[in-house]
Amino acid sequence: MKVNQAEIVMSAVSKAQYPEEHLSEIALSGRSNVGKSSFINKMIQRKSLARTSSKPGKTQTLNFYLINESFYFVDVPGYGYAKVSKREREAWGRMMEEYFTTREPLKAAVLLIDMRHPPTEDDLIMYDFLKYYDLPVIVVATKLDKISKSKRQKHLKVIEDDLELEPEDVVMPFSAETGEGKDQVWGKIKGFL
Repeated sequence: MKVNQAEIVMSAVSKAQYPEEHLSEIALSGRSNVGKSSFINKMIQRKSLARTSSKPGKTQTLNFYLINESFYFVDVPGYGYAKVSKREREAWGRMMEEYFTTREPLKAAVLLIDMRHPPTEDDLIMYDFLKYYDLPVIVVATKLDKISKSKRQKHLKVIEDDLELEPEDVVMPFSAETGEGKDQVWGKIKGFL
């Protein structure tokens, strides 16, 4: 997909603040340091629309990125690493649950998982949560460039097995460094738009 226009249009913490024009939405979820911002920037071919940070857990709101004036990427807070209070984490949990369970324009969720490691307990919970609510899931294995070509299949198999992927779901390898896998991921996303 050629992205000619991309901008962050709003950050929301509740339903009342979501965009009103009901364009299709693709949610982006994953662990705090999995590379969501790098994923967004590579997918839209912009260096720094989504700000990357060396401190995990910077995203604390639902960030709506309008793409080609036709759909949204919705970056949700990362899980797992953020150094925040239990109360804040619970508030994020409620905010994300409200979004995932009530948002009609939401067409699919991209679940980003670091390919170098087996999925974490939080990754498994997130996958099960999305499947429980019948949301289509695109599993993207990030940091592909950090794995030697000979070991990639093995790493992908670990992710598939640990998540107990349902037949309709696939793991798509992706590198924000090299762009490898980008066209395949766009192809999958377009199928849901």
